[in-house]
Amino acid sequence: MFLRNGLEPWHLLIVGVVLILLFGSKKLPDTARALGKSLRILKSETKAMREESAAPAPTATPAPQVTPAPVAADAPPRPAP
Repeated sequence: MFLRNGLEPWHLLIVGVVLILLFGSKKLPDTARALGKSLRILKSETKAMREESAAPAPTATPAPQVTPAPVAADAPPRPAP
């Protein structure tokens, strides 16, 4: 028994035959190669994300925020110099 109430070896054989019939024997190696390449890219990206999140973020001091002085709505306009 392969897995309890799961796939047995003859199930895998049937799946293999169906894949060959659907995709043909010429496309299967290309498909497997593309799948492997995609998985390698995914693995490297997740590794980079883990390393990025594990590295401590540099603590930069925030720039002081300058807020403009409020202008009263009923104040007369200033004369131009």
